[in-house]
Amino acid sequence: MASIRKVIRVDRSAEEVWAAIRDVGAVHQRLARGFVTDTRMEGEARIVTFANGLVARELIVQVDDVARRLAYAAVGGRLTHHNASFEVYAEGEDASQVVWVADLLPDELGTTVEEMMDQGCAALKATLEDQ
Repeated sequence: MASIRKVIRVDRSAEEVWAAIRDVGAVHQRLARGFVTDTRMEGEARIVTFANGLVARELIVQVDDVARRLAYAAVGGRLTHHNASFEVYAEGEDASQVVWVADLLPDELGTTVEEMMDQGCAALKATLEDQ
């Protein structure tokens, strides 16, 4: 199973970063502008449209305000398994660290997913620091 871990330092408080991440229906506005072009909710799932045209259905598994952790799973599509999470940690008053982890199958899609996560990390940092 491919496992990908990204760590992003953001020059915003953990509270501000968490507020954007936990707003699961506004990824295209508050979290990753340009990388995600649209997000809409269908019950407990969000439908995410990426700039490259890919559309993913992501089941929201947990939004934990105490741990500042969001867990979700992509369902359908080419992946036979996908679970991911974001965790937010304070680094002083005005900075934070975001840890994004994804586990997926088949392994052959790991490189493609990692490239998309790299683009997502850049968009996340730019979007959050621009607020």
